Amino acid sequence: MERRLCKNCCFLNSVLNFLAYRGVTRKAFYSKSFNISLVGITVITAALILTMQSSVVLSLGMVGALSIVRFRTAIKDPMDLMFLFWSISVGIICGAGLAQVAVVLSIVITLGILVLNWFPVAKAPMIFVVNASDLDAEEEILNAVRKYEKHFKIKSRNMTASSLDMIIELRTAKGGELVREAMKLDKVTSASLLSHDGEVTF
Repeated sequence: MERRLCKNCCFLNSVLNFLAYRGVTRKAFYSKSFNISLVGITVITAALILTMQSSVVLSLGMVGALSIVRFRTAIKDPMDLMFLFWSISVGIICGAGLAQVAVVLSIVITLGILVLNWFPVAKAPMIFVVNASDLDAEEEILNAVRKYEKHFKIKSRNMTASSLDMIIELRTAKGGELVREAMKLDKVTSASLLSHDGEVTF
């Protein structure tokens, strides 16, 4: 009964951790893979501790096995680290003769990753880069942007003696029409709309 309560508590805390991280990063970059890895590492650690409770000798062996693990290659994606930790943990648990715990752990982690990966994430913003030959072209450019997106943010303005370069962050489903609208302006010499699939801001 106590172990079942601990498992439910671990699952609840993992979900709350996932939701809390998603909520507090609204003004900063949000990494979905990092958020999923937080939940996965919590469940994997709980399975390791559950295995260690079965024997003092076994717990000392696990601590020694985990302490000798070193990674020479830089791990760029947090999900890669979680999968490595998952593989090491399953190997240790199976070596300890608790294959049932390893199977349950793998099933829970697999289902958790699939469910959390399906969880919707905000659409990544687009970067609108505009070059104009007149320093007074900013208002005309912003008026063109307002036709397709009311909420946008000017990220930078770069001025020279005879040109203006602007970078605007926005979200729009009519990117092609926005670029054509900007190119119709007499003072605009070039316009580019860039998108990415990396980290996002809310």
